[in-house]
This record gives sequence, C-alpha cells and structure tokens, in this order.
Amino acid sequence: MKSQEVRNGMALEIDGQIWLVADTDHVKPGKGPAYTQLKLKNLRSGSHMERRLRSGEDVDQAVLDRRVMEYLYSDGSGAIFMDTESFDQSTIASEILGNAMDYLKPNSALTVLVYEGNVVSIELPGTVELEITDTPPGIKDATKTNQLKEATCETGLKTRVPPFINQGEVVRISTETGEYTGRA
Repeated sequence: MKSQEVRNGMALEIDGQIWLVADTDHVKPGKGPAYTQLKLKNLRSGSHMERRLRSGEDVDQAVLDRRVMEYLYSDGSGAIFMDTESFDQSTIASEILGNAMDYLKPNSALTVLVYEGNVVSIELPGTVELEITDTPPGIKDATKTNQLKEATCETGLKTRVPPFINQGEVVRISTETGEYTGRA
C-alpha cells in the first residue's frame, strides 16, 4: 500500500514490529516533495514513534482481527477473557494489559486486537463508570474553591474527585488520564 493511503487505526508492519497508526498528517511544504507524517504506537511494547514517509513510498499493512471479548476474572497468569461470539476463554498476560486492569470490572466488554492468533493489545473505551469504595467525608462549603480529594475506586484505582462525591457513588473516569470526569 502507498503512504498516502495510510489512515488512523490501521496497523503497519515496520522493521518486523507491528505499529498502530495513532495520527496521520499529509504535508505539502512550499519547498520540496510532499510527505506523510505518522504517529505510531508499538502494539507489543507500547512505545511511541514518529515516522515520515515520502509520497508514494510503499508500506506493509498488517491485518489485525478485532474481537469483542468480555473480561471475566484475573488470576496469577493474567486476565481471563471470553470471546462473545465463540465463547472461547483465553488468558491475556499482564504485560499486554498494562494499567488497563485499573479500569476493568468483571463482565465488562471491550475490543481485543489479535495478530496471527496472538492478542497484541486491547482498546479501552474513552471513559468507564466505577464505584467509589473509599474517600474521606465531604467538607462543608468546599464548592467555593476547586479542591479535590483522594478516592479509591472498586477496581483499586486511586484518583482525585470533588469534595461532594461520597463513598458508594458511581463516577466516570477517563481511561486516558485516570481523572474524574463526572458523575454517572
């Protein structure tokens, strides 16, 4: 495939590694030839890289299978997921999951990326709803300033929430930053 055909969300094989295209930018400078600027994420290591491709340069597209799977539980070897179509269970290693376990509750569905039969990455939703299990009580008149207090969610995630949030409430948490975004 030619470099101009690369779009966000595609998987490319570069130097024997699988990279997910996070952002593309087609640039035509006033002087010199046009090029495509790519922001890539390595699906195995999680590292990021920027790559500039000349216009018309060939790149190898990797075919990723996207499957919806349901998180069941965790054990010593990793997290157990069930394919929602075939009901096959598979274990995903904690190295692949990274900090995603902070946002996953049992029976939650998410998209898993599979390359040549091996799970290489997972896609979390933008926000998740989690219950607050531990936080200090609210302070009267605390809405006058932009104060935040520590809170622990049901998955063990520690975040900062406004003082009016109490134990037992369900809140929305951003999976990109881990920050409170609102009440559920």
